[in-house]
Amino acid sequence: METSNLNKYRSKNPIQKWLIKRFENELVRLVRNKRGVVKVIDVGCGEGFGLRNLRENNVGKQYLGIDASSKALKLAKKINPDFSYLNGDIYKLPVKQNAAELVMCCEVLEHLEKPEEALRELKRVSKKYILLSVPYEPWFRLMNFFRGKYVKTLGNHPEHINWWGTRSFYKMVSKHLKVRKQVTVLPWQIILAEV
Repeated sequence: METSNLNKYRSKNPIQKWLIKRFENELVRLVRNKRGVVKVIDVGCGEGFGLRNLRENNVGKQYLGIDASSKALKLAKKINPDFSYLNGDIYKLPVKQNAAELVMCCEVLEHLEKPEEALRELKRVSKKYILLSVPYEPWFRLMNFFRGKYVKTLGNHPEHINWWGTRSFYKMVSKHLKVRKQVTVLPWQIILAEV
């Protein structure tokens, strides 16, 4: 049982491993010194790699992963069994308002038909911080294309239906949240925001 996310994190390609490590390090750097972060919810948690990264770097003390894919959650419970997991819809998360000090949603919004509706729901469940990432376009597609991936769609991942450069991503997020920091870690961009 494999998923594209699992294949990404288990890749033996040294360049892909290096890119993912840089991405994970930047996520931690943005939230490491944020006071009062006890509970972390990773929305679109996949196999739990994001939660593991935060725990290994002492960000938070309680961890919950939520994903719409029962296949990913089954793998998460096997690969990263130390966390709690729930099956849930990003537009109606199965947790109460202000459920966690840090809500993370990485590599999810580009797949959604209503990303702004998802942002409103992330805001509902966060007490303080929201950590978001999406592909940095057009660089994400160009890098895919030039490495021979998704050539027929000019480097676009077949499940991506939204594309943001830094300005357009900032503009969308800032309509709903207070953007505190925006960084690019090719081929991704990350925003740390507050409710």
